[in-house]
Amino acid sequence: MSASLKFINKNKTDFHKVVTQRVENYFAEKGISKNADYRMVVKTIFMLLLYFIPYALILSGYLPLYAMWLCTAIMGLGLAGIGMSVMHDANHGAYSNKSWLNQMLGYSLNIVGGDAFNWKIQHNQLHHTYTNIHGFDQDIRPRMNLRLTPAVKRNWLHRFQVFYAFAFYSLQTFFWVIAKDFMQFGLYLQFHASENNKTQKTKRLLNILLFKAIYYFYILVIPALVLHLAWWQLLIGFLTIHMVGGLTLTTVFQLAHVVEGTDYPEPVNGNIESEWAIHQMNTTANFAARNKLLTFYVGGLNYQIEHHLFQRICHIHYPAIAPIVQQTAEEYGIPYIKNDTFRSAIGSHVRLLKQLGLSDTLKMASDF
Repeated sequence: MSASLKFINKNKTDFHKVVTQRVENYFAEKGISKNADYRMVVKTIFMLLLYFIPYALILSGYLPLYAMWLCTAIMGLGLAGIGMSVMHDANHGAYSNKSWLNQMLGYSLNIVGGDAFNWKIQHNQLHHTYTNIHGFDQDIRPRMNLRLTPAVKRNWLHRFQVFYAFAFYSLQTFFWVIAKDFMQFGLYLQFHASENNKTQKTKRLLNILLFKAIYYFYILVIPALVLHLAWWQLLIGFLTIHMVGGLTLTTVFQLAHVVEGTDYPEPVNGNIESEWAIHQMNTTANFAARNKLLTFYVGGLNYQIEHHLFQRICHIHYPAIAPIVQQTAEEYGIPYIKNDTFRSAIGSHVRLLKQLGLSDTLKMASDF
């Protein structure tokens, strides 16, 4: 995997400059920080409690088995909430202007089984730079026999992916805590030359192992010691956490890029013939922007356009800057792709999965 594409602003547009200046003016005129405020602090506490209170209730031993199982499902929602609303902003450097606080909160990912170092490379560097470009954006790579881009060769099983895709989505965080971080360990070191010496490699590997050990100790070993449960009951609880969390996280991210109308550009001589910001507009979609409860839970990821243009702005500000971005896009004749409801976004994603499964070429929304 190489990360050497160049974005060529062949039309000499100043869209990125103008929209950035207008957003900067908004914060200057309001006299507010681009980082978190009290709303984000409240949300952070809520998401952490959504994960750890059910865990504490399970360990109390006072709950019947069905209630313990229900608590593991709630923990799955908490896992996704921490991922979308806490570690995501922190690992983008958007939570605070203090790097130590961003790093500390970013490590909430490690506490729930992942690895912040690997995530920053896959998400911040590869996905955010090369969105929807096959071979560069790891989020659309072929996995579990899913075809998420027309650049991937279609096989006979893909025609059924509309039926099995969401089942595979539910396995994503399970695979992530079991094997993914170790698989990415060697691969991602190439993106950090300073990490390529033996000492740094050893530190990185030990860091992964340490946090994995902490995670498995509190999520499996402590319950096994404290509760009178069979091993298979513990396993069901563990799988429930990750099936709920994985389904939630993966679905939300798919609704932002793998829906009708989004583009999947292919490089020409190592170049993408579009300004980077316009590339983001062409490959990204918003959804359910008026749903305040959903916006709260998914960490503003339903405002994915604003997030991709301004990833270092805390997501609590996205609803306010979205009209600025949309108006500027309209002035420049640039698409502002959106689905008005969560249901319509799901429908659009399912229809696109079906298209990708049945046809070698992608039928864009404009063709309907």
